[in-house]
Amino acid sequence: MLACCLISFEFHLRYRPSYNASPGSNLAVVRRDDTGSGAGANGGEGYAIHCMKWGLIPSFTKQSEKLDFFKMFNARSESLSEKASFRRLIPKSRCLVAVEGFYEWKKDGSKKQPYYIHFKDGRPLVFAALYDSWKNSEGEILYTFTIVTTAASSAIQWLHDRMPVILGDKEATDTWLSVSSNSKFDTVLKPYEHSDLVWYPVTPAMGKPSFDGPDCIKEIHLKREEKGSISKFFTRKEFKEESNPEEITHGKSLKLEPKSVKEEYESDGKLETPCSAKTVDYDLKSEPETFSHEGASKCRTKRGCEELADSKLKTDEVVKPRSSPAKKKANLKSVDDKQPTLLSYFGKK
Repeated sequence: MLACCLISFEFHLRYRPSYNASPGSNLAVVRRDDTGSGAGANGGEGYAIHCMKWGLIPSFTKQSEKLDFFKMFNARSESLSEKASFRRLIPKSRCLVAVEGFYEWKKDGSKKQPYYIHFKDGRPLVFAALYDSWKNSEGEILYTFTIVTTAASSAIQWLHDRMPVILGDKEATDTWLSVSSNSKFDTVLKPYEHSDLVWYPVTPAMGKPSFDGPDCIKEIHLKREEKGSISKFFTRKEFKEESNPEEITHGKSLKLEPKSVKEEYESDGKLETPCSAKTVDYDLKSEPETFSHEGASKCRTKRGCEELADSKLKTDEVVKPRSSPAKKKANLKSVDDKQPTLLSYFGKK
């Protein structure tokens, strides 16, 4: 939907600024003067300013039908000559809509961000439009119009794929309004490619028709979301080695490995068997701890107790020495001497 920031006119010839016009709003429209009262000094075509509602209501609309200003508030330039609602208006019902700027919405997933588009020097933008009149059951005539759109220029394709047809100079406006230019009116129906068209983000609150006032076109600063926050969460953390590995500074998560027993005990003039060969992993959520000499001494005491108990157990065990073959043979001989032999048995009579 196109929403225009412009000056709109009320029916009593009084005007008020409108910063958030939407379909159904009363806007100022420039059209050819068919009565001749507005003819130029040289007898040429005259123009008049007319108050019309944005959102075309074709003249053939039934009086019993509910009016919908959103149904045809835009007309695609590529199909003007194809649709009956627009084709019959081209010869004599072309008009201009002058605005200070318009809004377009940038879609970013489920979010939408509006941008205010205007000329850098502040001059009004002039849109190509078509108008029609409709009479209700009471005989009142309602004038409505539709804004002609075209493909977006190369500069704002990132924002939207369509844009209103902007007539940037007098030649273009004369071509669109003049009856004599019926054969070449479509030459102006093209994207506006000049660099004097600028834009900036505005508050999303202007998406509500009830939100109006200078705050609608006030520039805002978008917050840049930090990219890769999820990937950073799963990234492997690097642990920096402190100059003093015996202490963990509060607020830092470190992974420490104890000194080898040789390194630690050589400083004390002792060399013993290591207490443990495993790496000490400190809980990252726990409070800061210290790996000091006091802990090392407790570890040595415990290890000393275990070694003492182990040596005592070994001394209590009965160890039978293994005899040599010579001794074993001598022992067998002595045993044989004590046993009776067959000769000795028969010798006793």
